[in-house]
Amino acid sequence: MTDNLDLLLEVLPPPIRARLVQQGNVENLMEIVLDLGREAEARYMDRTVYLDGFWVTRDDIHHVVSRIGSFTADNRAGIERTLHRISAVRNRHGEIIGLTCRVGRAVFGTVEIIRDVIESGQSVLLLGPPGVGKTTLLREAARVLADEFDKRVIVVDTSNEIAGDGDIPHPGIGRARRMQVPSPERQHAVMIEAVENHMPEVIVIDEIGTEAEALAARTIAERGVQLIATAHGQTLDNLLLNPTLTDLVGGIQPVILSDEEARRRGTQKTVLERKAPPTFEVLIEIQSKDRLAIHRDVATVVDRYLRGALTSPEIRIRNADYEIEIVPPEEPAQQELMHSAWMVSQSQASEPLRIYPYGVTRQRLERAIRDGRAAAVVVDRLDQADVILTLKGHAKGLFKRLRDAQQQRLPVYVIKSNTYKQMMEFLRERFSGAARAANRRAAALQEVEAAVARVIRHKQPVELSPTTAYWRRQQHELAEQLGFISESIGQEPYRRVVIHPRFPE
Repeated sequence: MTDNLDLLLEVLPPPIRARLVQQGNVENLMEIVLDLGREAEARYMDRTVYLDGFWVTRDDIHHVVSRIGSFTADNRAGIERTLHRISAVRNRHGEIIGLTCRVGRAVFGTVEIIRDVIESGQSVLLLGPPGVGKTTLLREAARVLADEFDKRVIVVDTSNEIAGDGDIPHPGIGRARRMQVPSPERQHAVMIEAVENHMPEVIVIDEIGTEAEALAARTIAERGVQLIATAHGQTLDNLLLNPTLTDLVGGIQPVILSDEEARRRGTQKTVLERKAPPTFEVLIEIQSKDRLAIHRDVATVVDRYLRGALTSPEIRIRNADYEIEIVPPEEPAQQELMHSAWMVSQSQASEPLRIYPYGVTRQRLERAIRDGRAAAVVVDRLDQADVILTLKGHAKGLFKRLRDAQQQRLPVYVIKSNTYKQMMEFLRERFSGAARAANRRAAALQEVEAAVARVIRHKQPVELSPTTAYWRRQQHELAEQLGFISESIGQEPYRRVVIHPRFPE
């Protein structure tokens, strides 16, 4: 890892620089925040420190601004041939009243966790929350492809985060070439220019965020150029729900089915389908610095998502020994088998669940029961029912009818729409809730036991899989019973438990 931290410290006011050095732990420093009239702030990977008694003045801000490069249209500047980024906060008159000085580090070797994916020649899209290392992976991918595979690589560097400030790119990108972007709104034009003028085999782009950039990415991919890029969003769901960027994974369009096809599928006549081939063949969700979820065939994943089918990405984890652990995805057939296994077990039940449908299509509900082999029947009268199934829009009228029939004690289940998928989901939730909870508890606790064994063997902390607060609490309790320290780290929905070595004797 290289960070040229001394060059960033050099542009800071001497009192702040001295205080930071005195604090120590500068290797974990992430940002220095200077806001006019406030105490200077140092942000580390694990904490934030306020420099007591040092209040930022205009002279301090001017001291930094006069020693760095010019600010561009996106209010960002840098220090030549480093990866440090200085971002400005301005008042209404355009005067700089705050600075965020972010430490830029070139971390070599991070791409090993997805090296085979990068080498495949497929276009790869990286997603993840800020600070998980998306830009670091891009930089490493550019270097590996240019230096080790002798490919013609061009980096489209809008904010100079990938290759650093100044006209000479940072050595972190190896022999890859860098094209700077004069202003953020010109990024899509520079992307096309890179293809038309410089014959690249690979183009690396940070932060695709507009419709024009998404269209430019599709144009590049259709010319046979490998794309490696990041985009705004954390998961595949984010892209599918983002009308600006959904084209990156093929886009979504409504399709009207014939009556016969709608009956065959058990859906409404209007359904959503993928509009075109995805721009990116592989999508990687960076859940944390050491944990990634890889969707290898984006077209198939999106198609299954739109049909309401289960999908299972490949999980890759970098452990404490820097070894890569791979959890392969489940086969589609296996996923469907697991999805319906709960139904098969219900066929053995002696007393079927009696369901009264209110506003729900009886024939469709009976088909869902039949296809799932659920221990349930549809009844015609309220006094025969164990539960009531209704639609969200019918619930208000239902309650009046219940009062009239004096059946207020009947459980009422509400589904969003009158579709086969929603009915199957209701049956699955109704029959498998308790069993699923038991299975999840067993899995969560088994993971703790396996982690404890690894902690004992390697004497290093071990991270568990992300889970909800309820299951994390169960894991903490078991770790404490076994005599080990545990803590929760990360942000939702990727917050997870870490098991540390045993309490000292």
